Amino acid sequence: MEIKRGGSQPSKRQPAEYFTGTVRLDPLNEAAAPARAVCASVTFEPGARTNWHTHPLGQTLIVTAGFGLVQVWGEPIRVIRSGDVVWFPPGEKHWHGAAPTTAMTHIAIQEALDGRTADWLEPVADAEYAGAIAAD
Repeated sequence: MEIKRGGSQPSKRQPAEYFTGTVRLDPLNEAAAPARAVCASVTFEPGARTNWHTHPLGQTLIVTAGFGLVQVWGEPIRVIRSGDVVWFPPGEKHWHGAAPTTAMTHIAIQEALDGRTADWLEPVADAEYAGAIAAD
């Protein structure tokens, strides 16, 4: 058994290469091989979001605070709130982040395949994001 004490792992600001706006990741757990689960608490300031991306083995998001947005490629933007759980199947192109005026925090759970948990793609266009609230 291993216990990781709260506050023992430093927060990490996420890079502009993969995120728009201010996004902070607080690591929760990265299982040692042969396990592959990686878990983190991710906080998006208002207007912040991921780039489009996929996960080789899928991703689960558990929204723990705030009001956010998610979108799968070719589908409408959806609103997510505290208590919601979102599943993205392997390879599904998507993005997620905060609403324009409200922060959002979620726990992200994904498995690593050949050492990677995500394949990062292009940013979400500002014009696309700007129409988000009308979606739900």
